[in-house]
Order: sequence, then C-alpha cells, then structure tokens
Amino acid sequence: QVQLVESGGGLVQPGGSLRLSCAASGNIFSIYMMGWYRQAHGKQRELVATITSGGSTNYADSMKGRFTISRDNAKNTVYLQMNSLKPEDTAVYYCNAQGLLATMAKTGFTSWGQGTQVTVSS
Repeated sequence: QVQLVESGGGLVQPGGSLRLSCAASGNIFSIYMMGWYRQAHGKQRELVATITSGGSTNYADSMKGRFTISRDNAKNTVYLQMNSLKPEDTAVYYCNAQGLLATMAKTGFTSWGQGTQVTVSS
C-alpha cells in the first residue's frame, strides 16, 4: 500500500558525488522514519543513514562526514547526498520508510524500495 521509488544511482569515479532520491506514495497517514540502507555483493544489508520526521539523523560511522541525509516531509521524499565516494561504497542502495497507513486503524507499515545501483570505479 506504500510504494517507494528511488532514483539517482549510477557510475561515478572515486572522489565523486551522487545524490539519491526516494519518493513515497500510497495510502500514507504519516512517515516517522525514512532511511537508506545498502547491500554490497555477497554482504549483508547495512544501515547508511536514517532521519525522523522531526529531522533527527543517524549515520553509520563509515558514512559520517561524507554522506548527508535529508527529507522533504511535504513530498514524502528522502535524499542522500554522497560525497567523496570510495570503491567500497559500491552497492545497491535501498530506501526504507516506516509510518502509519491512512486507514481507520492507522496500521503501521514498513516499506522498501526496489534499490538503485551505485558503482564507484575509475
């Protein structure tokens, strides 16, 4: 009932930048947490960063100072600005949203996007 559509991935050289976007749509009452996770080939999915509706952020240690998460609550959209990219940042990046559906019961939801590939290579 909630769809997440990511965009902005691609191929970038080491030291370069990319900006990912993720827009949520559907039967949404509110979204209290949005975030980005990534999964490199052969590895488990890991946290990149999260942001609450109030703007509180949390980053994985390896991303601090290089990545910035932000969101537009009015558009139900979250962004990830990635700077100083390294080859080890190569992964599929997934958007995540947690909130309440616009139903009588205000049921909670957790949704994932389909993922967008980020490749850092010269």
